Amino acid sequence: MSIAAPLHALALWRTLVRQDLAVRYRGTLLGRLWPLLLPAIMLGVYGFVFGAVFKARWPGLAEGDKLGFALNLFAGLLVHAMLVETVGQAPTALLRNANFVRKLVFPLPVLVGVPLGGALVTGGIGLALVVVANAIWGSGLHLSALAAPLVLLPYLGVLFGLSLAFAALGVYVRDLGQIAAALMTLALFTSTVLFPREMVPDALVHVVVLNPISFPVDSLRQAVLLGVWPDWSDLIGYSVVAWLAVAVGWRCFDRLRPGFADVL
Repeated sequence: MSIAAPLHALALWRTLVRQDLAVRYRGTLLGRLWPLLLPAIMLGVYGFVFGAVFKARWPGLAEGDKLGFALNLFAGLLVHAMLVETVGQAPTALLRNANFVRKLVFPLPVLVGVPLGGALVTGGIGLALVVVANAIWGSGLHLSALAAPLVLLPYLGVLFGLSLAFAALGVYVRDLGQIAAALMTLALFTSTVLFPREMVPDALVHVVVLNPISFPVDSLRQAVLLGVWPDWSDLIGYSVVAWLAVAVGWRCFDRLRPGFADVL
């Protein structure tokens, strides 16, 4: 295969991601400020509701550390939101773009990856907001925050692999969209998004550890909020899982692709 083909697909993906983001905020008063404003608003809401109203306390933080609770919760929800925005949309990705499916020369995996690009932009902005807020009002700016891209990269691979499989299966199983929504909720409550791993009972710790979003949630919190670098052996192991997810998802997509045009 010529190297021009992957480069062309990458350029096409970037163009489609930009168009998707532009359409998302087209006609709004604040336009492209919304990707920055929405995370800031949500962070403020979480801080007020859980800190001021419910007076919740994150284990390991000082009593009354409302900002610390909000930042820990918000960092976890950012990771889960990327899952929802990518895998949650995957079952209908090809159904929404049936005209492209019938074009034999169009690289369909690019369509599946468009929501991933949008999720990366919004998630990156939200994570930058967490870093800034923690640097000004929290525990400070940590050098270990530079490890955040190293944590997110394999997570994006896991999301892309799952999205490929869900997109391919969604062409044939139209109920997969509803199933995916239920799985997103299950992933939220069986991961460390809403609570630290130390709070998990021993009988359920393996369920939480095997959840694909627990590792990036824990690693980002440690790197950005605590100044702790990721465990490199765990990161390598998770990266291997990510490559396997991409390989399996790509294989599933490739095997099911010949029937897409007939079904759609």
